[in-house]
Amino acid sequence: MKKQFNFFIILALLFLFLLLHVYVLSGLQTYSNSPLLELSFWLLIAGITISLIYAIKRIQSRGMDSFFKFATHAFLILLCIEIVFVIILIPGDIYRLLIHHPRNFYWVAFASLLSILTFFLFVHGMSKGKYAYRVIKHDLYFDDLPDSFDGFTITQISDIHAGSFNNPKAIQKGIDLINKQASDLFVFTGDLVNNKAAEILPWIGYFSQIKAPYGQFSILGNHDYGDYVKWESEANKRENLQQLKNHHAALGFRLLLDEHVHLHKDGEKIVLAGVENWGLGFGERGDLQKALNNVDSNDFKILLSHDPSHWEEQVKNFAVKIQLTLSGHTHGMQFGLEAFGIKWSPVKYRYAHWAGIKKENNRYLNINRGFGFLGFSGRIGIWPEITVITLKKHPSLS
Repeated sequence: MKKQFNFFIILALLFLFLLLHVYVLSGLQTYSNSPLLELSFWLLIAGITISLIYAIKRIQSRGMDSFFKFATHAFLILLCIEIVFVIILIPGDIYRLLIHHPRNFYWVAFASLLSILTFFLFVHGMSKGKYAYRVIKHDLYFDDLPDSFDGFTITQISDIHAGSFNNPKAIQKGIDLINKQASDLFVFTGDLVNNKAAEILPWIGYFSQIKAPYGQFSILGNHDYGDYVKWESEANKRENLQQLKNHHAALGFRLLLDEHVHLHKDGEKIVLAGVENWGLGFGERGDLQKALNNVDSNDFKILLSHDPSHWEEQVKNFAVKIQLTLSGHTHGMQFGLEAFGIKWSPVKYRYAHWAGIKKENNRYLNINRGFGFLGFSGRIGIWPEITVITLKKHPSLS
């Protein structure tokens, strides 16, 4: 029954996909009814679609190579351009049908203009947007924060995805911006690579520049385990993971694997814990109980957990209070709008809370929008993020 249901969903999507193209072509034919236009249009659609299917079929053997990036980007850009064209075209068509007039040439030209602007928006996102680092700051107040840690600062980045980088100068700009924050503590919340440990090797000299007085700490994300590529053997896969762990050490990052450390300041302490990746649909490896073994329930605790679904499913209602959880994973889908009071990204349909601060049950979650990028080699409206969090004692209790 489930396979049959999936088949009908795929069939429905293919039908909508075809309908979209037919409607777009009908709009373009306002300019010309030349058979050459129609032939060129369908050849373009067929070429991009076949390239995408082939790229997906070979991903396990070839990974996200240049051909995969070309095929997926061409398909994504084409699809978005067509959707914009259709969204503008439909109101004009409804109006012309009501008044029984032919399709308005100028309205089609307006739809075409917005589609062209959409194309250039993607070009900007792929050339500039993916390295347009933003520093986002949050002051968080706690009743039970030790007095010595009032004003303690944490810089967080997430989702480096080193295998996607191709601009050393831009990466150095991001590293410099991280160090410029001069935070007490630095944390990285997973997905150092896309698939293979070797991807970080060209960038170790860059990220090893990151230093903080109380140390640099990290965890693993779902991509770090090598689950999305084909390996010659399980032994090779395990070896890759061990190499990745070694690379964390080479970066100067203390990797937390279902464990915790104490951070001491002026005779007081807080607990910093980190779990292996735990995410619905992305591997539930992390062991929260193990990470907090022998931790006093009254201690102030910060948890590093890559996937925010872990917070929703376990952390926010965990028997032992975890005051602050730092996550990443969503990337804000690298596409959306955060301006004019609007905060929207398609990823909201998978994660209701997908970026920034959330508070529930007197516990905080922060989701970092990611430092790098994956799949789509760009960012539009959702910029790469460096988070700076300042821990503060609640004013009434300080």
